[in-house]
Amino acid sequence: MPEYSEEHARAGITAKLPPLETWPNQFPDYVIITRFPEYSSVCPKTGLPDYGTITIQYMPKKECLELKALKMYLLSYRDLGIFYENAVNKILHDIVAAVRPEWCVVRGEFTPRGGLTTSVIARWPALQDEGKPSKMHLRRKGKST
Repeated sequence: MPEYSEEHARAGITAKLPPLETWPNQFPDYVIITRFPEYSSVCPKTGLPDYGTITIQYMPKKECLELKALKMYLLSYRDLGIFYENAVNKILHDIVAAVRPEWCVVRGEFTPRGGLTTSVIARWPALQDEGKPSKMHLRRKGKST
């Protein structure tokens, strides 16, 4: 079987997906948790499907995610070739860009593959070793942005 390539590693990261729409938040200091138990995508190397549950937690500032738009956005991953580690980070990146929350955590819990289950957790702002917030970045074309 051929090795993993940079093309495999970057697959899907810059894909154009449906827009995440928002609506004006009316209250401060609360948390929104949304679970999507029907996540699926395609492994960019093998072409096999990946399945899992995506859980999104965030504290809104001025905007909240519109749920129908979020559903359409998440459904668009179905035919996308992307590793699930990248998918979780892309989802986080796109949500932060859309709503600019106080904080956000995206967790992907994926069904077993070869006897292994995998959970991927991405948070914004990310924590550095010293416990201080750092700038979130998404690897694109082999470079940090």
